[in-house]
Amino acid sequence: MNEFLQSLQPKLAEIFSHLHEHAEISWQEQQTTQYIASLLREANMEPQMFDDMTGLYVDIGKGTPKVGFRTDIDALWQEVDGVFKANHSCGHDGHMTMAIGTALLLKDMEPALSGAVRILFQPAEEKAEGARALVDKGVIDDLNYLFGVHVRPLKELQDGTYTPALYHGAAKLFTGTIIGEEAHGARPELGINAIEVGAAIVEGLQKIWTDPNVSASAKMTQFNAGGTSANIIPGKATFSIDARAQTNEVMHVLTAGIERVKASVEAMYNAKIELQVDAHIVAALVNDEAMEHMRAAIIDVVGDVACVPPVVTPGGEDFHFYTYEKPHLKATMLGLGCGVSPGLHHPKMTFNKERLITGVAIITRAILRTL
Repeated sequence: MNEFLQSLQPKLAEIFSHLHEHAEISWQEQQTTQYIASLLREANMEPQMFDDMTGLYVDIGKGTPKVGFRTDIDALWQEVDGVFKANHSCGHDGHMTMAIGTALLLKDMEPALSGAVRILFQPAEEKAEGARALVDKGVIDDLNYLFGVHVRPLKELQDGTYTPALYHGAAKLFTGTIIGEEAHGARPELGINAIEVGAAIVEGLQKIWTDPNVSASAKMTQFNAGGTSANIIPGKATFSIDARAQTNEVMHVLTAGIERVKASVEAMYNAKIELQVDAHIVAALVNDEAMEHMRAAIIDVVGDVACVPPVVTPGGEDFHFYTYEKPHLKATMLGLGCGVSPGLHHPKMTFNKERLITGVAIITRAILRTL
């Protein structure tokens, strides 16, 4: 494995550069899908694409795949040097590179595999919709194990260290509309001020009680009201709420609290508040057996010293929806310590790309151990 793996390094560097330079946002990853499919076909694999969405998967080995590996393929839309563009500031270009490297490595050793492996290239992770779409397609129904990977910031993992599990938190993104009543600034008693209603929502969010032993927060992150005239009391506003919790149970409590705040503020101001959930990311459900396979793989490849304990992180990850929907699935994510700086989602995010080849080795070893 090592000799072929080392021979892959120049090709993987080229693949990473292409993916980084041709980033595409969620549900628009057409070129990315076609590029990955062409690479797999060149290696005598048979990628399977979907008629109605981006993304693809490929099976390696004989029989029905029972072990899988998933990567995300979309980028963020953000301002970089004054220009808005699709930008891989969450490391998905690196994740795809590792998935492709793993597929090429497994294909090279295919005659010796004791079972089949499915590599999933999932769209729309950043919108927290891609995992649900693949579940609906039935492509994980036969899997017993599923692995993933995510590059980690220096705050969580030092460069050159690796963890067998990432305990992401749950997240919900709400959007809302406040419908009050406009009035002249001199006659506030005739109106229902949407800004004051919004302020009451902010105050209410701060009073939601959850278990103090579990990290959780709910805060308003966007608010838009009023026009260009300062003497009009605005009757309408739009807003967003970002809710986070380290466990799914506390997220349920937090959600119920947000609904109570909505109802009480509506009653207090006689306003109408429309509220909906735009995205729901579930907290990690890590399987001990899968984590042990990953831990052993890390030690096999880089030794005990570079293998560090699981990381608890407040960030969210669409990967965990697979185990949320399919409780039988044994899953974990490799945390790749590669010096991510200044941090994930920063427009100028960079990391040590030399760690990608190590990631391929660890992921492949974990898959082989599981088979």
